[in-house]
Amino acid sequence: MTMAAQDSPLKVGLIGFGAIGRSVAALLPASVAVGVLTRSAPADLPVGAEALADADALLAWGPDVVIEAASAEAFAQTAPACLGQGIDVVAASVGALQDSALLDRILAICSETGSRLVVPAGAVGGLDHIAAAALHPETTVTYVSRKPPAAWSAELEAMGQTEAARRGEVSLYEGNAREAAARYPRNLNAGLTIALAAGFDRVRVRVVADPAVARNTHEIVVSGPLGTSTMSFCNMPDPSNPKTSAITAYSLVAATLRRFEALQ
Repeated sequence: MTMAAQDSPLKVGLIGFGAIGRSVAALLPASVAVGVLTRSAPADLPVGAEALADADALLAWGPDVVIEAASAEAFAQTAPACLGQGIDVVAASVGALQDSALLDRILAICSETGSRLVVPAGAVGGLDHIAAAALHPETTVTYVSRKPPAAWSAELEAMGQTEAARRGEVSLYEGNAREAAARYPRNLNAGLTIALAAGFDRVRVRVVADPAVARNTHEIVVSGPLGTSTMSFCNMPDPSNPKTSAITAYSLVAATLRRFEALQ
């Protein structure tokens, strides 16, 4: 089904109206009807957008697809209900899927209803290449997240490393993708996205506060018998939230609209 072939406007439900949600709402075409699930009705909702008080109101509104742009908690509370009604969900907070029970539940729901949980590229790219390389059992993936110290101010203060991070890089975590996302559910969505493409056991993650970088930087190395690939993404931080890359909202919108295009 293409957007042009629909008899009525595409209806996109939007969970959350924070930094990412506001950007998503602004980026969606004017021809798209938007229903926003948010605790209150913000004064800056886009013209024509409808504020929805809770998940029941969202489902009653009848979205064709739902974009989650809130938090891991909101994802866990709302996404299963949408998927259970056969509504596809495009998720920003994929870090929530470090919870294996939640992931298994969602996979079971999708299998039963035919709905799909869409994991957009977000702040990184090359997921098709990673998934293809991961078909070989000897492929390994290393992911390094580098962000300016300002993005990790609370964490650095808790570690007593604020001054050290002004002088040089400080490693906040090194280990597997599932634990990284559990520790930083709002900030390590990219690591979980890569792990979902490659397999959790294939991915090693390092999280770094680095005063030498001005942008949120993601470094991926894929290596194995098929060859070695190195990818680097340097994203501008969202002006409202330095822990989030500005491109994340664009990725959510692109993934959503692509589901209704003939060319996949």
